[in-house]
Amino acid sequence: MRFPWFILLCIFFPVIAFAQDGIITGVITNAETNKPLPRASVFLSNSSVGSASAEDGKFSLNYIRPGQYTLTVTILGFEDYSKTVLVGREPIKMDIQLKPKPLMLKEVTIISAADWKKNYESFRKDFIGVDENAKNCVVTNPHVLNLQFNRTKQTLEANADEFLVVENKALGYRVKFLLKDFISDRIANIIAYGGERLFEELPGSASQKKKWHEKREEAYYGSAMHFYRSLYTNKLSEAGFIMYHLNRQLNPGRPPEDVIRRKAKMFYERRMADSLNYWNSQATLSKYYKESLGKIPVLPYEVYSTTDQQGIFALHFPNYLYVVYTKRRDEVYNKDLYRPLEMTNYETSIITLFNPYALFDMNGIVVSQAPLLEGAWAKSRLSDLLPVDYVPDVK
Repeated sequence: MRFPWFILLCIFFPVIAFAQDGIITGVITNAETNKPLPRASVFLSNSSVGSASAEDGKFSLNYIRPGQYTLTVTILGFEDYSKTVLVGREPIKMDIQLKPKPLMLKEVTIISAADWKKNYESFRKDFIGVDENAKNCVVTNPHVLNLQFNRTKQTLEANADEFLVVENKALGYRVKFLLKDFISDRIANIIAYGGERLFEELPGSASQKKKWHEKREEAYYGSAMHFYRSLYTNKLSEAGFIMYHLNRQLNPGRPPEDVIRRKAKMFYERRMADSLNYWNSQATLSKYYKESLGKIPVLPYEVYSTTDQQGIFALHFPNYLYVVYTKRRDEVYNKDLYRPLEMTNYETSIITLFNPYALFDMNGIVVSQAPLLEGAWAKSRLSDLLPVDYVPDVK
């Protein structure tokens, strides 16, 4: 089974401080009339902290885990508002003015109901996932999605003008997602999306909440968030992570992905079985060769360092960083994920940086351009995501 690479593009900007639970209060008004705006959604993106403005435009966000967040305000008929905020010891007060959104006519692409359903099923698979948690996710308003599939480029694109609401009945969250952009590139095998999301607790019985808690713990431990938090606290070994340097080269004997797909499609349509079988066999070739791991595990100080911004850390390494999580096994074969024969089938992820370094914060969230992920972390979708302010049990 082959899993696509995955880039998460929900980007934040780095500001953070150390403190007890914080609070943000303020008032939301119309920038043109200065009149208060009631019922505006106010939330810290990717967290479980959110509210709505009252009739007088006032709002209050309480019990915020210290860190850096993107404060987002949205209401129908007005431009969305986003600002990076520092949550620390001192209360934050904000006066927010929203600009009315000019009425713009969108180009309408008419597709059949069958095509829309086909595109939606592909989107659901790529965005929400296909694991057991995904089977328990319900999209309550799928038709807010604008979906478009480009047959030539083999890309599926999506966005929404209002919250896409997903009830994750595996983890006990209602996830409200402002999906700005989404693309699934089937040739490059990369999925990327951007937007803001809010996690809300679903109502449930005591026994149901206990099951949700167990599933949340399962989703947290071994995740990228768990890794980054363990890295800067120097608890990687205790947490079960081992890092290695990975060396590899592109396989010159494997044709480019777009060539393989184009040839396979052509010979399929022409019913030329032998040629089709040949190009299908080319698709099974590994993308890399001459792969090897460093013999000595990488120590934390070799790949991360502090920055001049309090609570912001830099991740840096040559080539690729190979991360093994020894507290969970993965028996699913992935031909593009190198695994030495003598290595136990532990969950493994590979990190590739686009820049010399990536920045992450105390919550374990990347706050600069997100790196490319392969392996276990690349399989994570909305069905497995936790709010950035999630606090696990101490084990």
